[in-house]
Amino acid sequence: MAGIAGTCSSGVLLRARESGGNGASLVQYSGLRPGNSMQTAQIRQRSSWFISTPAPKCRTIKSMASTVSAPKRETDPKKRVVITGMGLVSVFGSDIDAFYNKLLEGESGINLIDRFDASKFSVRFAGQIREFSSKGYIDGKNDRRLDDSWRYCLVSGKRALEDANLGTEVLEKMDRTKIGVLVGSGMGGLTAFSAGVEALIQKGYKKITPFFIPYSITNMGSALLAIDTGLMGPNYSISTACATANYCFFSAANHIRRGEADIMVAGGTEAAVIPTGVGGFIACRALSQRNDAPHKASRPWDKDRDGFVMGEGAGVLIMESLESAMKRGAKIYAEYLGGAITCDAHHMTDPRSDGLGVSSCITKSLQDAGVSPEEVNYVNAHATSTLAGDLAEVSAIKKVFKDTSEIKMNGTKSMIGHGLGAAGGLEAIATIKAIRTGWVHPTINQDNLEPAVTIDTVPNMKKKHEVNVAISNSFGFGGHNSVVVFAPFTP
Repeated sequence: MAGIAGTCSSGVLLRARESGGNGASLVQYSGLRPGNSMQTAQIRQRSSWFISTPAPKCRTIKSMASTVSAPKRETDPKKRVVITGMGLVSVFGSDIDAFYNKLLEGESGINLIDRFDASKFSVRFAGQIREFSSKGYIDGKNDRRLDDSWRYCLVSGKRALEDANLGTEVLEKMDRTKIGVLVGSGMGGLTAFSAGVEALIQKGYKKITPFFIPYSITNMGSALLAIDTGLMGPNYSISTACATANYCFFSAANHIRRGEADIMVAGGTEAAVIPTGVGGFIACRALSQRNDAPHKASRPWDKDRDGFVMGEGAGVLIMESLESAMKRGAKIYAEYLGGAITCDAHHMTDPRSDGLGVSSCITKSLQDAGVSPEEVNYVNAHATSTLAGDLAEVSAIKKVFKDTSEIKMNGTKSMIGHGLGAAGGLEAIATIKAIRTGWVHPTINQDNLEPAVTIDTVPNMKKKHEVNVAISNSFGFGGHNSVVVFAPFTP
């Protein structure tokens, strides 16, 4: 057994805004934003009315992962999980091939926000979706009422079902009690929630719409998609911040493996590019402030990174037992080999300094997949462009993969921003497209790479790369870690 210990960083400081406001702000000493230790010390000395909740030092935790040999890959067709459909809503539209071609071209989808007046915000840009159309997927009356998060969910989910040849006529002839839906959201119907609170404050509770609660709660995406399609299998949502979609893939696959479903519609959706969402992340000091060059703001692993860029959208996969897929002659894009979820048990926003939460998650995902570290040659990284997070992830990857010379690692968020609960869904699709095409997209804005990053990040230009086994990482506030493993399908 190997003992792993580390010293954790400081916690959260709540203090009065220096600008004179009466609110509180969330400050990271070594996490989301660069901190000045001298200024921090001065603040502590001259302020007698702050609340400090420092994170405890990381406990020594012994890992047994190194002593456990990886099991063999699953061979039972009832338990093998394959991907038979994909659907998305993104800053590059809703067509899968167009989305991936934009990524391969290294095009940035980050621009100034025009959905609302952001002129007084300190951050005025995001990966905002424009020209979104739900025509043919949502009827007009419901379309006008729905929160964008659920609109994105319905469109991406139905497009994924169509892609898997599971349209309405086909579904009517199937046992829909064996088809489930698991589409999560980190923040739920944030527009609906914000509008309800505004109505309460300005006009009183009698003016709150009856749709306030149903369209705010995080499970409604899965519910609405099932209502529209008649899918009666396992149905719920998971909300683990930015790790949400991968958690959904992991859980959906396990429903199939246990025989509780033959098919699962799984992924994540998010629509937080609104005043409440942007303002909230500004308050966390989590966002890049490159208002003069939005397309260069998301720069994973670059020494000049200054925070993440908000994005939005949805990414959904049709996950199906191999037995079911073969019976109905479905096309198979890739195979889901396994996954894992862990918790840092450390801090609300800061990753563990010893990287144990992430490295153990990667190790457990490979064990679940029946894959050795040497077989993995592509990593779609979480890579948000935060100061601490980017390097912590690389450190964890290096712990698991002793030889990274053959690995390509890229950051999809450099072009589309951070889709929060939808991020893992969009990145899973990018990962599967890399498997299918043999091309991995670049990480753009790689101008001044961190010296500690010795893995090939596919800087600025796409690369030809035959993917053997790929992992896709997603981590969320609260210390939620999730890793899923995909590979080319071989009968």
